[in-house]
Amino acid sequence: MLKLFAVFSAVFLAELGDKTQLATLLFASEGEHHPIAVFIAAAGALVLSTALAVLVGALASKYLEVIPLKLIAGSGFILLGCWTVFEHFKGS
Repeated sequence: MLKLFAVFSAVFLAELGDKTQLATLLFASEGEHHPIAVFIAAAGALVLSTALAVLVGALASKYLEVIPLKLIAGSGFILLGCWTVFEHFKGS
């Protein structure tokens, strides 16, 4: 159960403020469609893309075992964080 919470937390935090969320915000703010319709469309798209990622991950798991994915992903996030902090202070 703790691992599922970790997955939920990581994905939730990664999705906050990303371009998908911003695009959804813009669609909702246009007023052309009811907010519930925008929510259903966006949620459906995220569910489908996540299902595809899980399917590909499950099928590729035996090939990916030899690659230190957590180390690569963690290092990537650390580098992005450092870059973001650097850009913040560079712009000051």
